[in-house]
Amino acid sequence: MKINMLKEALQEGKTVFGPFCKMLDPTIVELAALADFDFVIIDMEHGPYSIETVQQMLRAADARGITAVVRVPENSETAMLRVLDVGAKCIQVPQISTAEDAAKVVRSAMFYPQGERGMCRYVRAGEYTAIDKAEYFGRANENIVTIIHIEGVEGLENLPSILKYDGIDVIFLGPYDLSQSCGVPGQVKHEKVVKRMEEAVVLAKKSGKVVGTFVETVEDAKKWEKIGVQYISFAVDTGIILNAFQEITNGLSGN
Repeated sequence: MKINMLKEALQEGKTVFGPFCKMLDPTIVELAALADFDFVIIDMEHGPYSIETVQQMLRAADARGITAVVRVPENSETAMLRVLDVGAKCIQVPQISTAEDAAKVVRSAMFYPQGERGMCRYVRAGEYTAIDKAEYFGRANENIVTIIHIEGVEGLENLPSILKYDGIDVIFLGPYDLSQSCGVPGQVKHEKVVKRMEEAVVLAKKSGKVVGTFVETVEDAKKWEKIGVQYISFAVDTGIILNAFQEITNGLSGN
């Protein structure tokens, strides 16, 4: 069974960077790998992905040696099961507000004894039975990374109880949804949002959890890294490409 490179890097205390992906062509995954990003996030919540497309993106990631994280559309047993079966080793689950929400993620993502994930070895994750069933079911849990989104005030208020729950690898602070929950929608650098996030980072780090967040500039990535954020989602493929195009056209037009 292949090693989960992202899990290994996080356990070693490394800071990792990767973009969200909304484009359907697996080429974008290859480009991220060639640019030396550590991971990509295939976004099923806000992106147009089907499970078939996700499987193709995962194949591209494996071929190029980059880790693919899949953000599932909701905290659903079926949603997690399907992406894990097609080969995802890292799942990112949105809108976690309570310890019960976090517990559901672990139950859905893990086989017994940690969870109750549906069992099938005739899938890509089990190499279509090429892996011995005892090895697959016995070791799959070791290779999964669970990332949960804390995206609202309720989730932040319940963070102490969420942090007590075993089986969650990364606490991801979603600044955009958090800004809306704080009453300043879209203002991700507003002091209300930043203060809440900084407090959450300190609390999570004290509990020994890896913290993640989303940034749109190199400066912000460096800032949050210094504060203690280790899993940094850097912008979105569509926005990165648009910005590159605009730099070119602005240069050509003399603006």
